[in-house]
Amino acid sequence: MDCPTEEALIRDRLDKVSGVTGLEFNLMQRVLSVSHNLPSSEPVESALTSIGMKASRQEAADATTVLRIAKMDCPTEESLIRSKLQGMAGVTDLQFNLMQRTLTIRHAPDAIGPAVVAIEALGLETEVQRSDEPRDPQVRQTKTNWWPMVVSGVAAVVAEGVFWLHGGNHWAVVVLALVSISTGGLSTYKKGWIALKTRNLNMNALMSIAVTGGMLIGHWPEAAMVMFLFALAEVIEAKSLDRARNAIRGLMDLAPATATVRQADGTWKEAPAKDVALNATVRVRPGERIALDGLITSGRSAIDQAPITGESLPVEKAEGDQVFAGTINETGSFEFRVTAGANDSTLARIIHAVESAQGSRAPTQRFVDQFAKVYTPVVFVVALLVAVVPPLALGSDWFDWVYKALVLLVIACPCALVISTPVTIVSGLAAAARRGILIKGGVYLEDGRKLKVLALDKTGTLTHGKPEQTDFVPVSDKSDVPSWASSLAARSDHPVSRAIARRAEADGVPLLEVQDFAALPGRGVRGRVAGHMLHLGNHRLAEERGVSDSHLQSRLEALEQQGKTAVLLMDDASVLGIFAVADTVKDTSRQAVLDLHNLGIRTLMLTGDNQHTAQAIAQQVGISEARGDQLPEDKLATIEGLVGHQGRVGMVGDGINDSPALARADIGFAMGAAGTDTAIETADVALMDDDLRKIPTFVRLSKRTAAILGQNILLALGIKAVFIVLTFTGDATMWMAVFADMGASLLVVFNGLRLLHAAPAHDARAVPVLQPA
Repeated sequence: MDCPTEEALIRDRLDKVSGVTGLEFNLMQRVLSVSHNLPSSEPVESALTSIGMKASRQEAADATTVLRIAKMDCPTEESLIRSKLQGMAGVTDLQFNLMQRTLTIRHAPDAIGPAVVAIEALGLETEVQRSDEPRDPQVRQTKTNWWPMVVSGVAAVVAEGVFWLHGGNHWAVVVLALVSISTGGLSTYKKGWIALKTRNLNMNALMSIAVTGGMLIGHWPEAAMVMFLFALAEVIEAKSLDRARNAIRGLMDLAPATATVRQADGTWKEAPAKDVALNATVRVRPGERIALDGLITSGRSAIDQAPITGESLPVEKAEGDQVFAGTINETGSFEFRVTAGANDSTLARIIHAVESAQGSRAPTQRFVDQFAKVYTPVVFVVALLVAVVPPLALGSDWFDWVYKALVLLVIACPCALVISTPVTIVSGLAAAARRGILIKGGVYLEDGRKLKVLALDKTGTLTHGKPEQTDFVPVSDKSDVPSWASSLAARSDHPVSRAIARRAEADGVPLLEVQDFAALPGRGVRGRVAGHMLHLGNHRLAEERGVSDSHLQSRLEALEQQGKTAVLLMDDASVLGIFAVADTVKDTSRQAVLDLHNLGIRTLMLTGDNQHTAQAIAQQVGISEARGDQLPEDKLATIEGLVGHQGRVGMVGDGINDSPALARADIGFAMGAAGTDTAIETADVALMDDDLRKIPTFVRLSKRTAAILGQNILLALGIKAVFIVLTFTGDATMWMAVFADMGASLLVVFNGLRLLHAAPAHDARAVPVLQPA
C-alpha cells in the first residue's frame, strides 16, 4: 500500500463490508486503521486478501515516550534520526523539539527499546524522560572541552604559515594539517560516516567529503583550516542556541525550589516545593517568591504578578484571593493553602504549553523544511556535475573544477535556513509568555499579523463583569433615601443589590435595622426601615404598586438607553429615589479597541444583553458594531459567517458560553486565563490577566516575528546564492565558504533572538489617546 491507487482500491472494497464504520490511511507507514463493530477482524482481512493485499494485524500504538537526546542540536541530527526511525516496525509518529532536545515517539508497547538502540547507533546518547518526574530547572548543557579546539586552531594557523614560507606540500604542512583535522574534526568525521551509512547527506557528511577531497588534491592547509572553522562554528552555534532554550528555562527558574511549610506540631520548616502536599499551609515573607499556587488564608500583601500575567503594577491580595507560583511578594507577610502541586501550578502549565507549542511547526517552518529536502540533493548533484563535466567535455583542469565542486559541497547544507525558523518562533513564544500572553503554537504566532476582524464578548471582556452603582437620582427631598435603600440592599444576595450595598459602604452611608424583610422574586425586596415600609425593586414592581407615571417612565428609558439597570426605592405612595447600576467598562478596553483600529482590525461586540445595553457599551469603548441578545449558537453563527470572507477572524471571550465561537474562530483569545485550567488548555492564545491591550501587543509581535522570519530566509538563501556565483567565477575558497555557511547560521540565530527583547506589553507611547474636543 504505497500510493493513492491502492488506497482507493482498498477503500472501495472495504466500504462494501457490513460493519466497517471508518477507515484511516497512513500511506507513509503502510498502516490502515479500521473502525468496526464486527466480532473479529477476519472479514476485513478476507476482503483485503480478495484484492491481492496481504495484511497483518497489529495492536494500536497507544504508547507515547519522550526521549531526551543531549546532542540533538539542529536539523542535521533531526534528519538523521528521522531517516533511521521512519518505517521502523511499531513506530507511528515522531515529534521533534530541537529547542528542548526532546523527541516524542508514538509507538507499539514493545517498540521503544529498538528505537532507542537505533538512535544510540547514530552516536547520540538517549535518555527516556518519565512523564511524572519533576521538572528540572537546571540547564542541561554539555561542557565543551576547549583543548582539542585550541590545538586544532593553532596547528591550522601554523600550517598556513609554513605553506606561505616554504610553498608546496612541505612535510611539515601535511603533518600540521593532519594534527589539526584529527583533533578538531574527529567528531565531524564520525558523524559524517554514520550519515553516509544511512544515506543521509547532512552537513557532517558534506564537510567530511569536502575536507577529504581537499587533502586528496593537495590543499592541506586549507582543508585543516576548513575543518577547524567548521568545528568552532558548530560550538558557537550550539552556545547561541542555548540562549533560545534558556528563554523557556528562565520561566522554570521563576518558582523557588523550596517553601516554608507548617508542620503537624505547628512549627515551620523549609521543604522542597515538589514535595509539598495539597492543602498544606505555606508562609511567605516580604520579598520572597511564591513557590506554589494557593489561596490566602491569613494576611494581606501587594504581589508582583508580572511573571504570570504581565501586569506592570503590583496587585493587592487579601484573605480568599488566589496567588500563583513564580510571583513576588512585595510588602506584607501572609499564609496560603496550597491548591496545586509544583508540576500542576499555573506556571508549570504555562511552561508545558510553550514547550508543546515549540513542537508544532509554523507554516513558514513547514515550507522551509520541504525546501531543504530538495535543496541539498540538488546542490550535491550540481557539485558532482561541476567536478566531472568541464574536465571531460571541455578538457578543463581537473583540480580546478574538483576544488570548485568541494566549495559547493561546503555551502550545500541548508542549516542556516532550517534553524532560522524554530529559533525565531521559540523566541517569539517566550517573549509573549514573559508578557502574560500564552500562544499555543507557531501557526497562531504567524497568523496574528493577518487578523482582520475581532469579535469581543462584553461581560468580563470589555467590562469588569461585576455590576456597580453608577447613578443616584433623588426623586423626593428626604435625605435618608440612600441609607434606607442600602439597608435593604445589604440584606439581598442579588448582584444588583450587592452593587448598591458596596457603593454605600464605600461612601460611608450608615446601615439601619430592617424588619419584616422579604424577597419579591423577579421584582426586588421589601422591609420596614425606621418605621417605614419600603420597597426596593425594578420598574415592574413600581407599575404593580401604581407609583409609575410618564415622567418616571422617561427617566428610566434614558438610563436604559445608556445600558444601565434602574432600581427604585418606593414607599406606599411614591418613588423616593432611583439608583442606576451597570457593568462598568474597563479603562483598558477603550485604549485596546483604539489600538486595534489603528492596526487596521475591525471590531464588533457580541453579547447576551439586550441591544440597548450592547449599543451603549459599544459606544463607550469605540466599537461601531454591536449585536445583542446573542445566545452561544448565535455567536457561533456570527463567527462562521465571518471566517473565510474577512481575512483571519479572532474571538475574545472568558466564559463557557463563548467556547463554541472561540473554537470556530481562526484565533481564539481566552481572557483572564491565570489559574484557569480549561482556558490554558483550550485557547489558541490565553491572556493571563484581563487586559485587552495584550491583543494589539500580540499582533505587533506577530508582525515582528514574520519580518524576522523573512529576513532570516533572505539572509540564508542570499549568502548561499552569492557564494554559488563566486564559486563559478573562481573567487570563492573553501574556508570562505565555511565562514559564509556557519556565519549565516549564527546571523539568523542572533537575529531570531532579538524577539526576546521585543517592546514592553503596553507601551503608552504606541497608542495615541483621543482627547475630547
